[in-house]
Amino acid sequence: MADPFLYNTGERSGYGCLGHEVQIEHIKAYVCRPSYFTDKAVIVIHDIFGWMFPDIRYIVDLIAGHGYITICPDFFKGKDPWKTTDHWHDFADWMKEHDPMKVDREADVVLKYLKEQCDAKKIGIVGFSWGGMAVHHLMLKNPQLSAGVSLYGIVRDSEERYNLLNPTFFIFGEKDHTISYDQITLLDEKLKQYCKVPFKIKVYPGQVHGFAQLKPEDMKPVDKPYIEEARKDMVDWIKTFI
Repeated sequence: MADPFLYNTGERSGYGCLGHEVQIEHIKAYVCRPSYFTDKAVIVIHDIFGWMFPDIRYIVDLIAGHGYITICPDFFKGKDPWKTTDHWHDFADWMKEHDPMKVDREADVVLKYLKEQCDAKKIGIVGFSWGGMAVHHLMLKNPQLSAGVSLYGIVRDSEERYNLLNPTFFIFGEKDHTISYDQITLLDEKLKQYCKVPFKIKVYPGQVHGFAQLKPEDMKPVDKPYIEEARKDMVDWIKTFI
C-alpha cells in the first residue's frame, strides 16, 4: 500500500502543550480550555498517529484559543497507534483492530464528561483522516453533536452515509491520493440528494493527505496559505453552529 502521508511524519518540531491529560472512565484524553468560562466544547478525533502526536495536540490548543473547551480522547483505547516505522503492507490488518466506525461508546463517554464535568451545552466535533472517517460516522448517528468537520476522511459509499443529523463540513486536499476526485463528487451528489441539514465540501489546491494539521514551523511556504485557509474555514464552521 502506498504511504498516504506525502510529508515526512517522522520529522516534527517539538511542541510544548498548553493543556493537560485527564482520565475519563476507561479513556485517557488531552484537554485544553480557554482562559475564560465557556459552555461550548469541541471533540477532536486524532488520525492514525494517535492522541499524543504533536500535530493533533497543536490543533486542540488552537481550537481552545478560539473559546472552546477542546478535548482529544484516545479513541484507540490504549492500543498502539500507527508508527512511522510500521510497514504499509500491514495497514489493512492494523485497521481491523482500529475501526473508525466503532467509536460510539467512547464518544458517549466523552460527551457525558463534557456535559457533567465541564458544563458544556453545545458540542461539536472535528476529525483528521482516521478521525475524519469517525466524524462522518458520528454525524450520522449521534444527535448530541451540534456540528462536525471531517478532514480528509476516506469516503465509503453507502446509502446510509448521507443522511447527516447536523451540519457537517468536509475538507479535502486536491492531491490526496487516498481519496479520488470521483469519490468527492459522489459524496457531493449524494448529500445533495439525501441530506436535510447544511453541509459543505471544499477541496484545497495542491494539498496532500494530512495537510491541515501541520504546525506553522513544519509547513512548506507554498502550502501555508492553503493550510491557514483550511483551518480558518474549520473554525468558522464551528463558530457558525456552536
